[in-house]
Amino acid sequence: MQLWICPLLAFLLGSIPFGLLIAKARGIDIRKQGSGNIGATNVLRVMGKKYGVACLVLDALKGFIPTLLAINLIRFSAEPTSMVITGLQAHAMVLPSDQQWLAQLVQVLTGLCAILGHNYSPWVGFKGGKGIATSAGVVIALMPAAIVILLLAWYLLFVTTRYVSVASIGSVAILPVVTHLGARFHHLHNDPTLPTLWQAGTWNKPLFAFSVVVALLGVWKHRSNIQRLRLGTEHRFERRQKT
Repeated sequence: MQLWICPLLAFLLGSIPFGLLIAKARGIDIRKQGSGNIGATNVLRVMGKKYGVACLVLDALKGFIPTLLAINLIRFSAEPTSMVITGLQAHAMVLPSDQQWLAQLVQVLTGLCAILGHNYSPWVGFKGGKGIATSAGVVIALMPAAIVILLLAWYLLFVTTRYVSVASIGSVAILPVVTHLGARFHHLHNDPTLPTLWQAGTWNKPLFAFSVVVALLGVWKHRSNIQRLRLGTEHRFERRQKT
């Protein structure tokens, strides 16, 4: 049962439109303000930093929490013990090593379902945000080290262009590259004397497929931003002038 309940739970949790709920609590329909998007960037632009940050954290958590649960509940015997919640181990489904791919598939499918729930929420007519914050939450659970590189890329792109959309597109687009490099350079059991995951052939293939899908999905959801960038009408966060 856990093999399908984790992705289902992820979609339901991911579909909670926190941006819409936060704005409605203040008497605002965020879909009629700013860009009309229910994501954290539009909430920040319309309602201010406090509400934007709250939306960002909540959107990230709805990707992180179900993915972390899947990592702990669907495991294989040779899997490393990072990101383990001790209290869940008694309830875990531990698959044999020759079914490593199945455990990995369920874990990444859970993360993907959380992102799809956010992007295509049934509670708002199968519309939603662009999935960047929720994707970040999933990546934190699946690849904690990778999120540091992605956040650095996002920050560098933002401070040089002042466009959130450019930073988001750029950071999500390099996710497959970061995932591939992780397999190339990550050694078995973190022991540098052992072969890398790539050399041993045990690299996480479902995770790489997930990274490609998320990158394509992230760029696709930003297609309107790309069009506005081409026309020069995209909203830009200007630097504050010192007084």
